[in-house]
Amino acid sequence: MSRNQDRLGGVQQHDTSPPPQQGGGGFSFVVPTEFVELPSQGRFYPQGHPLHGKDSIELRQMTAKEEDMLTSRTLLKKGVALDRVIASIIVDKSIDPDSLLVGDRNAIIIATRVAGYGSKYDTKVSCPSCGTNQEYSFDLNQANVTDGSDARDLGVKINENGTFNVTLPMTSVDVCFRLLNGRDEKSFLNGMQADKKTKNERNITRQLATIIVSLNGDSSIQAKQYFVDNVPSLDSRHLRLAYRLAAPNIDLTQHFECSECGHEQDMEVPLSADFFWFN
Repeated sequence: MSRNQDRLGGVQQHDTSPPPQQGGGGFSFVVPTEFVELPSQGRFYPQGHPLHGKDSIELRQMTAKEEDMLTSRTLLKKGVALDRVIASIIVDKSIDPDSLLVGDRNAIIIATRVAGYGSKYDTKVSCPSCGTNQEYSFDLNQANVTDGSDARDLGVKINENGTFNVTLPMTSVDVCFRLLNGRDEKSFLNGMQADKKTKNERNITRQLATIIVSLNGDSSIQAKQYFVDNVPSLDSRHLRLAYRLAAPNIDLTQHFECSECGHEQDMEVPLSADFFWFN
């Protein structure tokens, strides 16, 4: 698998271009910025997007103002605390935070947490085997960048417009799919919440309907709906695997060993607002 630990985060750059913040009595200082490398390397943003062809994004370091956002009960209840923080720390305000690809957004969240509170992340986890709740420490510097190149092993082809094509093994349907951005992710999560209320959860078909652009060149809603309702499980799994391998992202999977029963397995660190709580 193509991974690169050294690309996570970025070299801190002191930003001297903006005018300094003026305070009482003439007190002022410049909040430093850093450049964080994007897992996508800007390859999958459309022409005209501020990050098209850009391999990094400039972020202002988190301040007490952003900490207020992360501890705001109102923002946490609405589920927008992290969105507000990301929007606040991006230096280039022409970048719509909701247009960030999910993998690039994850890289920003991790780099911001490391810059603000360090790479050690202590949190409570539940053992998947015995259910014991316990304190566990993760090292965020062990995060790996996946660049999407592994998808070639499944015959995935990258198109010039940032989409992908893959031929499914059972039906031989040629599927064109795209990567999800922040706006798609929020819509997907909102849909999942609505499904739970009606007790009609359809996470897999919702994911397929969201990422599919066309089927054998047919981009109609009718074609997509027929496909997601009737696609064989073998092809469904193949398409979802193709997406997972094609999407550049940050892999925070780390080894876990239960202190109570000794159970061991890999565990993924969740990127929620709790991720920023510092004890």
